[in-house]
This record gives sequence, structure tokens and C-alpha cells, in this order.
Amino acid sequence: MYELEEKGYFYLLLVIPALTVLFLYIQYWKKKKQREFGDLDLIKKLSPEKSVLKSVIKLILVLLGLTFLIIGLINPKIGTKLETVKREGIDIVFAVDVSKSMLAEDVAPNRLEKSKQLVSQIINQLGSDRIGIIAYSGSAFPVLPITTDYGVAKMFLQSMNPGMVSSQGTSIDEAINLASTFVDKKDKTNKLLIIISDGEDHSDNAENAAEEAKKLGIKIITIGVGTEKGGPIPLKKNGVVESFQRDQNDEVVITKRNAEVLTKIAKSTKGGYVDGNSTKTVIDYIKNALENIEKTEFESTQMANFQSQFQWFLAFGFLVLFIDLFLFEKKTKWVKKMNLFNEKE
Repeated sequence: MYELEEKGYFYLLLVIPALTVLFLYIQYWKKKKQREFGDLDLIKKLSPEKSVLKSVIKLILVLLGLTFLIIGLINPKIGTKLETVKREGIDIVFAVDVSKSMLAEDVAPNRLEKSKQLVSQIINQLGSDRIGIIAYSGSAFPVLPITTDYGVAKMFLQSMNPGMVSSQGTSIDEAINLASTFVDKKDKTNKLLIIISDGEDHSDNAENAAEEAKKLGIKIITIGVGTEKGGPIPLKKNGVVESFQRDQNDEVVITKRNAEVLTKIAKSTKGGYVDGNSTKTVIDYIKNALENIEKTEFESTQMANFQSQFQWFLAFGFLVLFIDLFLFEKKTKWVKKMNLFNEKE
């Protein structure tokens, strides 16, 4: 196993094709000027020691040296062994509502983006807990299984959008049922489901699903995003609002936060509801809730003892560039005598 510590330096590798193109252009320019100056065969006789092959070799050495230096800056690390690490924490599953109503802009920038911000901020407060992510609207979709890799979780989180779930509508029970499959019934780790939604629910089974989740030891906390006053659902093209979502009577749909539904779901598992429009309120509430949940010890297998390998790449890179300094573009006498490439005198 390996990892790359400074991936940002990968962009420096763009200098390699740039130098290659520059070299080819210079060779073309030289040929062009030589033709303008006189006969090419005559010019070659005037500079018999000039070696085109040496020029190519020098370029290859420079490019090779620079490549190894850049890889050294990236600092590849090699893991030497697998270790089983013991941690204390709980399993947390985030269920994010990605239905079209979450595009309403009654909270900035819109309900869905606000939800992503809340989840990201909550993740920042976690220590060694395992997390998973679910997206749901008319049906539920597993975005990320239970993991301890918070960086990957944030990456997947940012990719969430209404188009990732084909079935439209809002069925919170689907999210709860899917979350129940994320956890191992035999695992004694405490489990928490955090639902972030505007509370619109087109099914009547959410409370029943919550009761079933409670039997599995899952506690539910709901976060309501949006306002009681509500707002229209903008329909955008290239980031510009063209119109708003309309119902069957051709009237603009006004979607409102339904805190009552979310509160009932949370109470079914002795959890709680919190207003998601204030990030600080949500963070404080979740931190307090986590402090009151007993942590369980679990094992996590991971690669350990990653050792830096940059020194080898830097050493080889400098060695190649050092060799290049002592390689001149004149023909080597003993190679010239061998006439390996059938070069004309």
C-alpha cells in the first residue's frame, strides 16, 4: 500500500510536455534558419563535431531528472504493515434529503447546500466515530457505507444532488429503512441516524419505520432546514432561474418546512429535533447529544508505518541532472569511430 503526501505538486509534471514541445520547436527553428543561411550538408561539414543524438540524450536526462525531483516533492509513502487499531465511538448515518423541494432558497444558498454545510461541520466535530451517508427523496440511495475516512465522506457529500435519485417525492421512511441495513445487528456499537430535511413527507410510514429502527438500537436526531413561511422551487438553466416549479393547476408551488413531522420521528426513538437554519445551534446540539451517548470500542484495520520515499527520488533526480552537466553536445570520439548510426563524415 502507498499514499501520496503532497498531491498538489502533480501539476508541476506539466512542465515535462512543455519542455518537450519547446525542444522540438527550437530544433525546427534551427533547421529553418540553417536552410536560410545555406546548404544543410555544407553546414554539417562546417560543424562536424555537433551531435543531434547527444542533444536528444541531454533532453531525456533533464526531463527524467525533473520528473524524479517532482515525484520527490510529492513524497510517496509506502505502508509496511497492516495494523488493527482499537477505537471508541459510535456509528452515525447521515440521511440527506435531496428532493426538489430542497432547492428552495428560503435559506441561503438553498436548503440542500445548507444541509451539506451542516453535515460537513458535524463531521469536523467528530473524533473516531464511524459514519455513513444516505441520499433520499422518493426512494433512498446509499452514497457511502460505514467508514472512518472523513475526507472521502466530505467528497461524496459535495456530489449529492436531486438528480442522483430517480424517484421523486419525499419518503423519509425509505431513508430510515435503508439506514437500518447500514448497521450490523450483532454489533453492540451505539447507532445514531441524523436526518436532514425540510420535513416534507409524502408517505405515512415514517413513524412506523422509526419504531422499527428503535428496536435495532438506532437513535434518530432530525434537523429541519427551511422556513415556516417557505419559498418557491427555482428551475435553473446554467445557474440562471428560468421559472419556478408549478403544480397541476399551474400555480407556483410554495414548499414549507414541516417541523412537526420531524419532531414526531425523533421522539419515536427518544431522539430530538433541532432547527437547522442556525449552524451553531445544530453543532452545539449534536455535540451535547454525542456526549450523552456511550462510546463503544471497535476495531478498525488500517495500513500503518507509512515511510517516506522522497529521498530516493530526489537523489536519483539530482544524479541524473549532475550527469547531464558533464554531457556535451560534441560527438564522442570512440563512438564516432564505431559509426554506430552510419553518420557521414
